[in-house]
Amino acid sequence: MKRIIALLLLAAVLLQCTPAPKKAGINRKSGLVAQSAMVVSAREEASEIGLAILKEGGNAFDAMVATDLALLVAFPFAGNIGGGGFMVYRLNNGDCGAIDYREKAPLAATHDMYLDDKGEVIPGNSTLGAMAIGVPGTIAGLFAVHEKLGSFPMEDLIQPAIDLATKGVVVSEKQANRLNHYKQHFNTANGRTILLDKEWTAGDTIRYQELAGTLTRIRNNGKDEFYKGQTAQLIVDYVQQLGGILTMEDLAAYEAKWRTPITFTYKDNKIIAMPPPSSGGICLAQILKSIEPFHIGQYKQNSVQYIQLLTEAERRAYADRAHFLGDPDFVDIPTDSLTDQAYLNRRMADFSWDKATLSSDVSHGELKGYESNETTHYSIVDSQGNAVSVTTTLNGAYGSKVYVAGAGFFLNNEMDDFSSKPGTPNMFGLIGAEANAIAPQKRMLSSMTPTIVEQDGQLKMVVGSPGGSTIITSVAQNILNVLEYDMSMQESVSMPRFHHQWLPDDIRFEPGFDSLVFAPLRELGYLIDLSNSPIIGKVDAVLVLPDGTLEGGADPRGDDKAAGF
Repeated sequence: MKRIIALLLLAAVLLQCTPAPKKAGINRKSGLVAQSAMVVSAREEASEIGLAILKEGGNAFDAMVATDLALLVAFPFAGNIGGGGFMVYRLNNGDCGAIDYREKAPLAATHDMYLDDKGEVIPGNSTLGAMAIGVPGTIAGLFAVHEKLGSFPMEDLIQPAIDLATKGVVVSEKQANRLNHYKQHFNTANGRTILLDKEWTAGDTIRYQELAGTLTRIRNNGKDEFYKGQTAQLIVDYVQQLGGILTMEDLAAYEAKWRTPITFTYKDNKIIAMPPPSSGGICLAQILKSIEPFHIGQYKQNSVQYIQLLTEAERRAYADRAHFLGDPDFVDIPTDSLTDQAYLNRRMADFSWDKATLSSDVSHGELKGYESNETTHYSIVDSQGNAVSVTTTLNGAYGSKVYVAGAGFFLNNEMDDFSSKPGTPNMFGLIGAEANAIAPQKRMLSSMTPTIVEQDGQLKMVVGSPGGSTIITSVAQNILNVLEYDMSMQESVSMPRFHHQWLPDDIRFEPGFDSLVFAPLRELGYLIDLSNSPIIGKVDAVLVLPDGTLEGGADPRGDDKAAGF
């Protein structure tokens, strides 16, 4: 019997490991194809608003502002002005850049603010309510992008969101389920909001009158309205009423920062991704460069060997993430060393096809010297060939669940992305070290990975995802789907995904994954988690096709939608 089982397992492995033929590009499931421009986001309303700006002659950065604010209204689960995010861009001449509008710790924040008198983490303090809130960066980021790269008047980019908030948003079935699930936490975090008014059903309309008023004040008074004006006072008064530490001084001191992207090559493709305080770019570089010498394309996508190789690269990248990465304005990050091919080859030297490496046996690498699931992503390409990849978040679902009275929006719970106690996991199970410890005005480490891919010097793909700690691995798998397996963009974003992050030491799989791979992986010593991953990421991406047209891939896991012309 054991011999029969062994033969069956071997047959399953061989079946899964048959080299995947390249697709000829015909008879494939394709997403929306457009001639000139594309917006792909978490809600149809936001994608259409962004596209309308492009049709009127605005550029990708104008569309970014309009899309972002529309997501605030249509997708309050993660769209925001009470949170922060990152953008990576590529101009049509090949120049690229990045902006960091990540939240910051308030001035009154302290290293041990979430620990009790025994030095243990107090459950819930960094995730729910007023003490979980970091200084928001979204408005500063949008205004900074517009000032440097925008072409339309800012008031024209804000007005569509005001109109949407006034007219109201029709609730989808998925949105109704989310609202009803989280309503109890809204009540815990603060007083009544319009979102507590009823049990929501698909087809209901929510009108956000207070939010429309807030956006109108920002339209009329500019960025200072949010950071120094009436809106700032509403935020601070409410947060302090609930016991938080955010102050007017915190808001007034906030600034977005332009940063140099992480750039690297994978099989002669140039990858442009976000640098720290996002861990996305460095970890993505480590994963893809670690597997490159193994020629992963010879194995069938999502086969045993494909999963094994990616898992081992992810395990080592997340171990390095936990030890080395934090806010570059506070800690020295050895970026060049961490992404050096020789270093990564050494990290993979103990990998064996015969058995799993235990995470307990993997620590961070040795260097000679220094040099998340509730987020939303959108991708935009304009008719001039400019591209933006933007990931923005409140952190948890509806952030801290604090809904600002009189202003009509949620505030983040990003303080949980710090290492409240180095070595203790956060809400996504991520371990952090002293590099990501809490300090006043420090930016917390993130997994957000907005990314752009070039091929032969031309724009190839704009990609990103929400998903907390799973963002990095979702982006990596979608890059491989296109570059190694010649998938259409829609095929790629629709494929089932898996995730490993060093600790906990298990591979999480989405439902619908081919179960033939599970037994062989267990035989090799991998732990399989089928209980904790109903969704891994929601990738929204744009692919430039060989004839120059654009294909939008909108993730079917959500209400995501591509819009183009």
